[in-house]
Amino acid sequence: MKEIEGNVLTEKSKDQKKFQKAEILLEVKNLKKYFPIKAGVFRSTVGWVKAVDDVSFYIKKGETLGLVGESGCGKTTVGQTILRLIEPTGGHVFYNNVDLFKLSKGQMKKYRSKLQMIFQDPYGSLDPRMRVKDIIAEGLKYAGMKNRKERYEKVRDYMQRVGVSPTYMNRFPHEFSGGQRQRIGIARALVLNPELIVADEAVSALDASVQAQVLNLLDDLQQEFHLTYLFIAHNLSVVRHVSDRVVVMYLGKVVEIANKHEIFSDPLHPYTKALLSANPIPDPTVKRKDRIILQGDVPSPANPPSGCRFHTRCWLAQPICAQEEPKLEEVHPGHFVACHFWKNLEDQND
Repeated sequence: MKEIEGNVLTEKSKDQKKFQKAEILLEVKNLKKYFPIKAGVFRSTVGWVKAVDDVSFYIKKGETLGLVGESGCGKTTVGQTILRLIEPTGGHVFYNNVDLFKLSKGQMKKYRSKLQMIFQDPYGSLDPRMRVKDIIAEGLKYAGMKNRKERYEKVRDYMQRVGVSPTYMNRFPHEFSGGQRQRIGIARALVLNPELIVADEAVSALDASVQAQVLNLLDDLQQEFHLTYLFIAHNLSVVRHVSDRVVVMYLGKVVEIANKHEIFSDPLHPYTKALLSANPIPDPTVKRKDRIILQGDVPSPANPPSGCRFHTRCWLAQPICAQEEPKLEEVHPGHFVACHFWKNLEDQND
């Protein structure tokens, strides 16, 4: 649990053991999402952008799984494809042992209320022509609650829960601040009583003090409603505070998975180590000694490198890295890494 102390996010210790025996709520297996590249007069397909390429992980009930990586690595596409906001190219997503990708649109409808999303942009994600009460109540109407009075009563309740006065329910989105809009987005997701919420960069567009307030709100709601989060972010400080486990992605691939303590104290993939070294230090008087500057640009997902996709920027790379793609393997209990030379990095950490 986290608290606000002078508009700064602090953290109390979480009981990590509670997730060891928890059931798996969502399992992603070999997820792929390719976008076609069109060219020519007839707009024929000349290639594919491999935004998500063979991604696998699981989320246990009640935990927060952080999903991190550089911009363009496929994080948001993973979240949207899991919920079938965009259709997958391949793979499986099991929610309570039901393969969501095998369901028709009609069959998928009954699972929509249990799988919700908080979008990154608190401005663009709310319809400017709709009043707040109708934005939040729209999902209830879609889910079958026909009585308008009952819908609005529930809207009032959930507006109160997220810290927005119900007296504002007749206002339009432009009449609210960014933090208030994001709270409205949270209420819209929460009103359907979901089990899993995909939070896609849910606080990245907010001021630091507002970020802390919204993060604490999400934590309180998780405790109250027994929610499970897939928390997509690029801010590693935020991920460290809110997550129980962390998945690291690079160029459409998962390169490392571990609990947050191991990820931040003992990263076993060179990309993870480079990513952590770029995380700002709050104290400006402290001089960083382990800053890693990666050479070159991120390759295009339309033409990814052979073998390990990180080998073109990796200081540990050997010829095998360009020839053979490393498998995501469990090298320690609960710690998965896709690297041929992870032991070398472990020795460096020691």
